[in-house]
Amino acid sequence: MKKIIALIAICLTAAVGASNGIAQQPAASPAQPAAATTQNPECAPEKKLAWYNEFRQNFKTDTAKANDLAKKWLACPEVAGEEQITPYLKNFVTLYEKASRKDRVHELVYVKKDYPKALELARAVLVDEPDNLKVLIDFSWAGSASKNEAYSNETLAAANKAIQLIESGKTLENWNPYVSKDEALGYLYNAIGLLTVQKNPSDALPSLIKAAQFEGKLKKLPFTYGTIAQAYEAGPYTRLSEEYKKLYGGKDETPESKLALENINQIIDRVIDAYARGVALAGTEAANQAAKTAWMETLGGWYKFRNNQTVTGLPEMIAGILAKPLPPFPSPITTLPAATPASTPAAGSVNAAGTNPAANMASGPAPAGNTGAASTPAKTTTPAASSTKPNGTKPAAAPSPKPRSKRNHRGH
Repeated sequence: MKKIIALIAICLTAAVGASNGIAQQPAASPAQPAAATTQNPECAPEKKLAWYNEFRQNFKTDTAKANDLAKKWLACPEVAGEEQITPYLKNFVTLYEKASRKDRVHELVYVKKDYPKALELARAVLVDEPDNLKVLIDFSWAGSASKNEAYSNETLAAANKAIQLIESGKTLENWNPYVSKDEALGYLYNAIGLLTVQKNPSDALPSLIKAAQFEGKLKKLPFTYGTIAQAYEAGPYTRLSEEYKKLYGGKDETPESKLALENINQIIDRVIDAYARGVALAGTEAANQAAKTAWMETLGGWYKFRNNQTVTGLPEMIAGILAKPLPPFPSPITTLPAATPASTPAAGSVNAAGTNPAANMASGPAPAGNTGAASTPAKTTTPAASSTKPNGTKPAAAPSPKPRSKRNHRGH
């Protein structure tokens, strides 16, 4: 607000050279014709004089009040002797309305949650100020929260530009509704991830993972990690398991097939890690229990798949998972380790209902200043019940995690 006041004062001085003269002239409003007063009692000379005097007292300290007074004055008919005052007040109103758009964008986004109006006003601001960081951040939130695909491209562009500006050193005096620069960055990366995950979960993962690493609300939300787990399943796990089936299914085991298996298993380990974090953070809060149940069910299946069909050690892993850093997106393994696990990847990449998990992923931030961005848990991919070794024989204990039901797991 201080910047708005300063900007208006400077612009008014430059645009209206006589403004100082007006402010120092005796506060007088020329006598108006009796007809004008009769037609509109609100425009009586004494009222206009009072509005103008009050305007002069407030235009440097309370711009909102001064703007209201100026608009009242301008709504009345102009009479002889007001030729200097009218353009001066019109200029003030124009400057105020333009300068205050940024505050109105903020209110429309976080208070009124009128995202279409907020985006429309934000576009107008960005035409004049393309590097306005505050408006770019607000635009990113509104576009993501609207869940309207029509805004996706603009929102992605705004979020990417805001990140670029912040990481190049641009800052804000007040990051509200975020508590810090880091939390704002987390939400910007999360917006990019959520806007991308439906169409390309693999591309979304780097942004989703980065969002979870910044200190702030997102880092403590269970749905942050549920979304990461589902993106791993729908993206790299699906792609790698389909490649494995195509290249090595029904064939003898080779160093190449074992290497491919290692790359799949490290993706599965990331899925296990993310679901464990979601379960650990879900706690006992009622709103999280439906998601927690679904995640725990799927987590158990993946864990058994990687641990000889046992869940021994799973509770301890969940209890200690938050003390460990979130693992990054894995780099491809190019050399076989000394020993390779016996388990093999699932033959497919669909869930128990036969659908791609990406189709069920939901996206969108939670209300501002409250819980942060959340993702509705989708029905998740599980290892196939009839997994076979590359040589075509069945393992002694085939991994067969199955959901207890085929309902579409959805949270709140």
